[in-house]
Amino acid sequence: MLAKDMISDVVPALKTSDTAQTALNWMEIFRVSHLPIVNESDYLGLISDSDIYDLNQPEEPIGNHPLSLPRPSVKIHQHIYEVIALAARHRLTVVPVIDNDNHYRGVITYNEIISGIASISAIDQPGGILILKVLQRDYSMSRISQIVESNDARILSMHITSDPDSTSLEITLKVNTTDLVSIIRTFERYSYEVTTWVTDNDELDRFYTDRYNLLMKYLNM
Repeated sequence: MLAKDMISDVVPALKTSDTAQTALNWMEIFRVSHLPIVNESDYLGLISDSDIYDLNQPEEPIGNHPLSLPRPSVKIHQHIYEVIALAARHRLTVVPVIDNDNHYRGVITYNEIISGIASISAIDQPGGILILKVLQRDYSMSRISQIVESNDARILSMHITSDPDSTSLEITLKVNTTDLVSIIRTFERYSYEVTTWVTDNDELDRFYTDRYNLLMKYLNM
């Protein structure tokens, strides 16, 4: 998903002649803390509510306000990951988008970013979630895919988290089925540690309840 596919058609841009109070009113209406300043099609910068409060001159044109941010923006062809990185780095509530001629094209809001994340990670699609813990040296994407597909399922998305102080990886899988029992059994047979699973399938609850009851029976022998 690219930046051009996520542009909001709701949030307006400010002109340099707009007052600080106008900017604050729009921020309140659209529930954002930043708004772009545009002169015709030229993107001039991003003003924050903090910039306005610091100057404390609500009737002053925003063109007279110093800006704390160095014109953050993304190009229309940049990937959603780059949009997320910029928003996180500057703690932005909107991300301005410009074209290859540096002309302003619109903004991406927090809601569009969340919707984009849901789309590319298949969060909004039916299925189950598995979290595996494996040693870095044992990680194999092809092996993980093979295990899932051998159970007549497929991976919709995969996310890997690594702690720099650990030799293990945490792998989050979204699969296209809520019947995770056979997949978990296969992972465990290949010595993968399944730390967490999320599904609305009652069979999985019964499976682990039965295993727990067998363990209790063994311990009480």
